[in-house]
Amino acid sequence: MPTTGSISFSFTEFDSTGELSSGDRELVLSAREAAVNAYAPYSGFSVGAAVLLESGKIINGANVENAAFPSGICAERNAMANAVSNHPGDHVIAIAVAAFTNDSLTDEPVTPCGTCRQVIAEEEFRSGKQIRIILAGRTKIRVVESISALLPMQFNRDYLGATLP
Repeated sequence: MPTTGSISFSFTEFDSTGELSSGDRELVLSAREAAVNAYAPYSGFSVGAAVLLESGKIINGANVENAAFPSGICAERNAMANAVSNHPGDHVIAIAVAAFTNDSLTDEPVTPCGTCRQVIAEEEFRSGKQIRIILAGRTKIRVVESISALLPMQFNRDYLGATLP
């Protein structure tokens, strides 16, 4: 007999950065600043990400496009790779994402692509700690407490039978 199920998630929505805690506000502003450094001549879609480490350090990343598509990198993966590579053991506890089109912040919050979601999930799995995700648009900001909300039924090393430290 088949079984049916459902997947749902919750998020907290804010109307402006002024409603955020000072730490979350700083992270969102860092993501917006990072988007200014994006190299997006093909799509015109500039994305910035800022990750917060346990130590309180903020690491930024921006999307970098390439004419040899898909050789570019998303802002979220850029920031996550920088944090993991250059700050080992100082785990990511939050990430903020902001995007611009036509030199203007997007009205709605932009969510990470599937590949970026999987990278965030891997870091959550590796560290054993949830990563808060702050999605910042011009008209609203959404906060999700863990990547599992955006990537249910995620693939992880358990499927591979991997036993890593």
